[in-house]
Amino acid sequence: MDAAASTPPAPAERSRPIRIAAVGDLHAGRTSQGELVELFARLGRSADILALCGDLTHQGRPDQMREVVGALAGIEVPIVAVLGNHDHESGEADELVAILEDRGVHVLDGDNTVIEGIGFAGIKGFGGGFGRFSINPAGEPRLREFVAEAVDQALRLEDALRTLTTDEKVVLMHYAPIPATIRGEPREFYPLLGSSRFLPPLETYDASVVFHGHAHYGTPHGRTPGGIDVYNVALPLLQRNGETVRRWTGRAPERRAPGDGRAERSTE
Repeated sequence: MDAAASTPPAPAERSRPIRIAAVGDLHAGRTSQGELVELFARLGRSADILALCGDLTHQGRPDQMREVVGALAGIEVPIVAVLGNHDHESGEADELVAILEDRGVHVLDGDNTVIEGIGFAGIKGFGGGFGRFSINPAGEPRLREFVAEAVDQALRLEDALRTLTTDEKVVLMHYAPIPATIRGEPREFYPLLGSSRFLPPLETYDASVVFHGHAHYGTPHGRTPGGIDVYNVALPLLQRNGETVRRWTGRAPERRAPGDGRAERSTE
């Protein structure tokens, strides 16, 4: 066979921008199904991909996840999701994942998927604090176990990003990877809201953008030291700012300077 004939064709250029709508902290069981139906109906009209950033349920019960799936009934765009801490509350996370996957949702937990040419890596994340105030793995065993969970989650995110070969890499988390997007929460809560242990994989493997939830009283936007945009898309926070969702328009990511954000507000 001719050597030239075995060369794979160059990927076709995307004919239009891909609109990703991201939201988290739906808390089904506390938020009514009617409210979720209305929210998803708006998103389905204005997005090409829907990203859900954890705490889809309030107590981690299968009946609450079925409410979420019922509210998604009219959504035809691809959906990608991670679970949050509330989704693990009842010890039935595996069943919640099965309910979502039966609906066709791509549930990420230290792995990745490619939709419309965009790579998605997802992890729940964990707490532990930030920078020099991070909790150290010293002292009593329970504290070491807490830190070990954060380290394990960060390593799994690293694996998910390392094996993605797409130009654009969208990261979904529930916990925050930087303190900037949790500002507004009591500082005493910071170790429970996220960890800077997730920064090395994000920056080493050139994530394009990060979406997370969890911090209901945090700040909508921040950046990593390397300039990666991070968006807090917890629904209670968005609603207080007159929004319902954060949208991001994907494009081929020449490494941008800090400040070149590509997200936009939606008040629909």
